[in-house]
Amino acid sequence: MNMTEMMTSFNRSVSFKRSASLGRRAPSVTSPRVRRLSWVSRKFHVLVVIGSLISFIIAIGCGYLFLLPSFSQAFHDYDTSKFNGTFSSCNVFNGSWVQDDSYPLYNATECPFVEQGFNCLGNGRNDKDYLRWRWKPKTCDILRFKVRNVLEKFRNKRVVFVGDSMSRTQWESLICLLMTGVENKTSVYEMNGNKITKQIRFLGVRFSSFNFTIEFFRSVFLVQQGWMPKHAPKRVKSTLKLDKLDNISTHWINSDVLIFNTGQWWVPGKLFETGCYFQVGNSLKLGMPILTAFRTALGTWASWVEKNINTNRTQVFFRTFEPSHWGDQTRRICNVTQNPLSEARGRDQSLFSDTVLEVVKNMKVPITVLHITSMSALRSDAHVGNWSDSPFTPDCSHWCLPGVPDVWNEIILSYLLTD
Repeated sequence: MNMTEMMTSFNRSVSFKRSASLGRRAPSVTSPRVRRLSWVSRKFHVLVVIGSLISFIIAIGCGYLFLLPSFSQAFHDYDTSKFNGTFSSCNVFNGSWVQDDSYPLYNATECPFVEQGFNCLGNGRNDKDYLRWRWKPKTCDILRFKVRNVLEKFRNKRVVFVGDSMSRTQWESLICLLMTGVENKTSVYEMNGNKITKQIRFLGVRFSSFNFTIEFFRSVFLVQQGWMPKHAPKRVKSTLKLDKLDNISTHWINSDVLIFNTGQWWVPGKLFETGCYFQVGNSLKLGMPILTAFRTALGTWASWVEKNINTNRTQVFFRTFEPSHWGDQTRRICNVTQNPLSEARGRDQSLFSDTVLEVVKNMKVPITVLHITSMSALRSDAHVGNWSDSPFTPDCSHWCLPGVPDVWNEIILSYLLTD
């Protein structure tokens, strides 16, 4: 055997013995490196499992947050407002108008309860921008309600509006909003077969499928109007009895929602220039200022509510003064803008509205004030203007329908649905 063959045989023998030795020790002894690799592997697998669980939880959470509004709306039938606490804890009247293509909420031409004079599109208005504005409070959202939910809320109830023509406009608005959820439109009708007119004292629309009514009582001053008292000066043709509520007030008592307004008629042109002066008891108050008389009348209203209305059953609202946008009160210039104003230009202030807030603050029963003066002051684009049923008589006081009164009603519904 030469040297090469001897070395090859030696290497094979060493290799075999090492392999055999390793084979015998493997079952009982693990080297430090192997232990280290095994521990790292186990830790890696644990981290993978934990990471997978975290990813799964995050995915479920994101999906929940994304789908929650849809689920909530499907379950509750309306979206919840985005703030903690009740809707009344939010200053809903502090906000701004934002464009929203989901508006308007109904078609006035398809609603038989919109007066022809308020259907601006039907009367020839071409621009539709004024229809696509939504009120956005700073700290919460107005509910985007489901009409069917409101219809069920009002089942077997009475909703009553009391006030002037602005109240009648809001009354029409609410009826049209709710009719969009009624399949059989003929099931909604005026209770006495009356057509909507400016002078009629009572209008009531019945939703027969849900057994509820939405009623309007015309009471422009809320207090009684009377004939000229004996021995009054010739200039006195009639009086406002500031200490007596309107004689139709007994019809307002058994209601479930009661919404008041007044203010537009408390001006010299509707009072003194027509020979109407103020009266308390049997005493004429010829020198009493209008604002003082207004405060006295609201005191009479407040006392009547405290005495006659069961606020455990009836939720009472009082809507503040609605600003007009006449360019010149003397010549009655009405300049309807294309978009809302960027600033109120003083129209957000009203002594009538301040008086309402003062009176309600001192009442013994809960009253919700709909302080719409500021938000409405910006909507110079939403008035009837020249698009009424009397095109030669401009109107910068009343509102087009659909329009601003719809938002007033959305706020009322938000209170009713949340609180």
